Amino acid sequence: MDKIDKIDIKILSLLQENARYPLKVLAEKVFLSSPAVSARIERLEKQGYISGYHASVSPLALGFHITAFINLTLEPHQKVDFYPFIEACPNVLECNCVTGNYSMLIKVCFPSTQELDHFINQLQTFGKTETQIVFSTPVEPRGIDVGSLVSAQDKNEDI
Repeated sequence: MDKIDKIDIKILSLLQENARYPLKVLAEKVFLSSPAVSARIERLEKQGYISGYHASVSPLALGFHITAFINLTLEPHQKVDFYPFIEACPNVLECNCVTGNYSMLIKVCFPSTQELDHFINQLQTFGKTETQIVFSTPVEPRGIDVGSLVSAQDKNEDI
C-alpha cells in the first residue's frame, strides 16, 4: 500500500464516523475541494484502506434477541467442509480462526435460545463447542482509531 498523509487519515476518520457525509461536508472539514476529496477517497478504496461502506442495523429491533460467541474446536482437515458451511449461515455475524484451546470464534445472533441450540447442534458435527451468551455490550463495534496515526506519522513519516 502507498503512504497516506494527515488529510487521508482525517478522511478515513470522518468516514468511519459517518460514511454518508456528503463530499461537500468532508471537503469543508479537510479544507480541500469536493473533487480533490473524491479523488482521495477513490485512491483510498483502490489501495485497500477503505474496504466497504455499511449500515449499522439493530439486531434487537429486528427481533434477534440472542447474541452469542461460540468457541469451536476444528481439525485442520475439516476446514474444507467447515468454511462453506459457516459462510452459508445467515445468523453468523463473524467467524474468526483463533489461537488457544479452540480453533474458531464465531459471533452469532438468533431470535431465540431454541434456534441457537439448534445451530450449536449443527456445529458440534465439526467439533467441541463452548458458548457464551451476551448480556450487554458496553462497547459497541467500532472502527480503528485512525486519528492516532497522525502522531505516529509525525514521528515516522512512513504510514
